[in-house]
Amino acid sequence: MARILNIEIPNNKRVVISLTYIYGIGKSLASEICKKANVDENTKTAELTEAQLSKLREVAKAYTTEGDLRREVTLNIKRYMEIKCYRGIRHRKGLPVRGQSTQKNARTRKGPRKTVAGKKGK
Repeated sequence: MARILNIEIPNNKRVVISLTYIYGIGKSLASEICKKANVDENTKTAELTEAQLSKLREVAKAYTTEGDLRREVTLNIKRYMEIKCYRGIRHRKGLPVRGQSTQKNARTRKGPRKTVAGKKGK
């Protein structure tokens, strides 16, 4: 398996798809990295030469990925909660952050139902 940014990427897949195994690199960014490194997107990762792999590593290093990106996102969420903006309050309460409805749904964020006794039949 090839190793880029300390992540093992699969050999049996195309380079573009393999790069998406790295947190922070999606399909569009993966194709951009391939273009900058002059690597054909359709070649399998196993068929890459060491020079091509080193070029991919060099180009991919310019982007914020993996641990740094996770840390940045976590710090942003903590900052929202600290300044008590709307998004921070929603994060703190465990409710949907991006404007989704909570009247009937949002069970993923709210957790299992908490039944209130004596509410039905009035």
